[in-house]
Amino acid sequence: MKTVLITGTSSGIGRAAAARLARRPDLTVYATARKTAAIEDLAATGAQMLPLDVTDEASMTAAVAEIERRHGQVDVLVNNAGYGEYGPIEEADIDRVRRQFETNVFGLARLTQLVLPGMRRAGRGRIVNISSMGGRLVFPGGGYYHASKYAVEAISDALRQEVRPFGIEVSIVEPGLIRTGFGAVAGESLGANPSGPYRGLVAAVDRAMTKSYANPALAATPDAVAKVIERAVTARRPHTRYIVTGAARALVHTRRLLGGRAFDAINRVQFR
Repeated sequence: MKTVLITGTSSGIGRAAAARLARRPDLTVYATARKTAAIEDLAATGAQMLPLDVTDEASMTAAVAEIERRHGQVDVLVNNAGYGEYGPIEEADIDRVRRQFETNVFGLARLTQLVLPGMRRAGRGRIVNISSMGGRLVFPGGGYYHASKYAVEAISDALRQEVRPFGIEVSIVEPGLIRTGFGAVAGESLGANPSGPYRGLVAAVDRAMTKSYANPALAATPDAVAKVIERAVTARRPHTRYIVTGAARALVHTRRLLGGRAFDAINRVQFR
């Protein structure tokens, strides 16, 4: 049985992935959250519970050490923990931006460092990093969030090449709009000065986000991402990238084909 460590399972994509993977007889899944009380109900799916805060060194070290004590190594790491801090570049609270990077980037990187020695000793392993279509394109008002996901993409691409000789695979999952609490949290963080120069842009971004997340043709459920994570975890030869939702694939390819200025023009129409 392979051991799977998933971060950020208290809600949304992480919770759906933990529940789906824990039902597989070939996997022992460790669902984690800062407070295990938030994920106790996942025990009914067969998942094991561990406290884990990806912004705390002692917490990360203890979680990995406990799995290695029980099983020898972490076979699969799913770096899912993350959230969106939105707002204009000029007006965003830089301390909040730092906290976002601690979770989205530095926590992911440090936990990866902690599991890799065990994976190398075993001669096998798999790391699945949850990025976003926002790691391939940028919308106004989300620059700092997008920057964190671009960082995840770069780390993953370098890591994949570095660890392949040790039998370790690295995949990136890039969801589009997913109906979780993400949209609400991102909307709350917009918070521009109500009398400032970006108030019109912020209002337009807020309207567009609300409308898009409410549209079932654009936004999928967390389980749609969980199914893709399952493929990335269990495939004999996993893809380097998995884009989730048709709308996300269309946007990513549109940005790639049209280039920066044309995509900017589309955004000006959408967020006017």
